[in-house]
Amino acid sequence: MAGLQRVRGTQDILPAAMRRHRLVIDTARVNAERYRFEEMATPIFEFTEVFSRPIGEATDIVAKEMYTFTDGDDEITLRPENTAAVARAAISNGLLQELPLRYFYAGPMFRHERPQALRYRQFHQVGVELIGIAEPMADIEVVALGVDILNDLGVLKHTELQINTLGDQESRDAYRARLRRFYTAHHASLSEDSRRRLELNPLRILDSKNPGDIAINAEAPSFADDLTERARRFFEEVRAGLDALDIAYKVNPRLVRGLDYYCHTAFEFVTTDLGAQGTVLGGGRYDGLMALMGGPPTPGVGWAAGVERLASLIAEPPPPSRPIALIALGAAAEARALLLAHELRRAGFSVDALSGGNLAKRLRRANKMKASAAVILGEDELARGAAGVRDLDSGEQVEVALPALQEALARLRR
Repeated sequence: MAGLQRVRGTQDILPAAMRRHRLVIDTARVNAERYRFEEMATPIFEFTEVFSRPIGEATDIVAKEMYTFTDGDDEITLRPENTAAVARAAISNGLLQELPLRYFYAGPMFRHERPQALRYRQFHQVGVELIGIAEPMADIEVVALGVDILNDLGVLKHTELQINTLGDQESRDAYRARLRRFYTAHHASLSEDSRRRLELNPLRILDSKNPGDIAINAEAPSFADDLTERARRFFEEVRAGLDALDIAYKVNPRLVRGLDYYCHTAFEFVTTDLGAQGTVLGGGRYDGLMALMGGPPTPGVGWAAGVERLASLIAEPPPPSRPIALIALGAAAEARALLLAHELRRAGFSVDALSGGNLAKRLRRANKMKASAAVILGEDELARGAAGVRDLDSGEQVEVALPALQEALARLRR
């Protein structure tokens, strides 16, 4: 019966977990709107080139994790992240004539990686992209938005903001050359993955989780020595802006983003409450992405946050509002109850019309589902144009004329 089981690395998000997911997404959406980010969505699959070109062959995402398949003559990939997809949408829809663009998104991503706690093959992210502003103010703004979201979720106090600079192109070229010389001298001790990265992009070795690589990285040269004056000044302005907003941070010179199109600011909000999977929100600046994808050179900065990780850190959301149990006894009452349930729902009440069993059995079900009241409609009540309303907390029951039913239930709800 294997076909009736979940595929390894996937999850069923059942109602209690879904409330947490929804709270994370809704909180992010509300805060993003305050910063004038508009919600958009891209397809969950794109032509493979949308991801393989900008993400870079040296990343594990392209080398090992993408879900790629053929569709006729086309090679298609389920999106492993959304920044490249948003960039593709901006280019293909001709939106780069309307800069700046501020986009918020929420949805599933897909990576074929080894499943572990809070790491799924289908996972969910919220994120923002601010496209068209080259100045450090954009970097400060998207970080501040992340702070507001984490604060509203109650998890900011459990995280640490780490920032770094990846410099401009000139800085990275100089640092990449120095790193290549350094790692070449340690070639025999590097992991197999890092040896491959050495040829493609030695910056990625700094992000290795291999214990041997970590030991080597402790002696790696500092990026600060290769920063141009322009790159140094950009980072200083970002730091000054965060200081002005009283946003605490730590400079982490080993912080690199996992994708090759980043430059200048890189940042992550990390926590120790999730074990090894400590990053809950991360991003940075990607000024080279649009040109790499065939569009005009256009600056951009953004971030993405893992919904599952954030959902695991937040307090239990309040349950849904307590329902009204509608109990109709007899054929005529059931016919009237159908219309009555519709009227109550249109008026904003949550209604569960209980059927099957006698009155006592249905009242037990109403208590089990934590209904606030039971509306009892039998043939005698129907003849009087009324219904019995039982407060399921106190047990008190009164008869209420049907035209006054909504007002009586509203009083109970208050």
